[in-house]
Amino acid sequence: MFGIQQNPDCRQKKGAPGRKPLACMPESSDDRRVKRGALDDIPLTALFPDLSPAGVASLKDAARAVDTARVNDEAEWEWVLGHAVFPGLQPGTPIILGMDVITHANDGEQLEFLLHVVWTDPGRLAVETAVNVACWCDSDHASHDVDPVRHAVDDPALLPHAFRAGAQRLNGWLADPRDADHWRATAGLPARPSALPGNRRYTDTARNPLPPDRPPRQRTP
Repeated sequence: MFGIQQNPDCRQKKGAPGRKPLACMPESSDDRRVKRGALDDIPLTALFPDLSPAGVASLKDAARAVDTARVNDEAEWEWVLGHAVFPGLQPGTPIILGMDVITHANDGEQLEFLLHVVWTDPGRLAVETAVNVACWCDSDHASHDVDPVRHAVDDPALLPHAFRAGAQRLNGWLADPRDADHWRATAGLPARPSALPGNRRYTDTARNPLPPDRPPRQRTP
């Protein structure tokens, strides 16, 4: 984001389920760092200044439905105030507001269900949803988005409608999450190797949570 290259220390390691590569941001740019909190903590008016009060209320209602669907989940909403205004053309897709819901299977592997409001290259808003699974390809792709959908928003006033559609999609996944192997099979991706002793590609290091001070992320092509 903002034309800053990724630090290799921020990149996801091989076989790590769920998380996207990170973009390391300047320590001094506080409004460009990711914030986390509950729904009521999100400065929606500041993030989406073109929305009417009714539009803000509609978006918040859809977000609250996501909170209701997240049974026994501790994920927080994430936002970046510095992305309230389109930052210009750059590699990756700046995320304005997002929710990443992580579920854990009995075998330890996790799934991540994504709902993001982003800027597209033409400077338009969009709502993206996807299921993120770990990569078990011979080549290191880190992770894969399965069944991704992008709802482009030509008019900012229509953002709440697109966000509600994305929220309903996320809630549907949470009601019937399946497992990572199901989603990889759906996308035609290689299955996870059996959890055999000594298999370094199936260690619990990939399941360690990211540090709470991780910097803002960017979606990469």
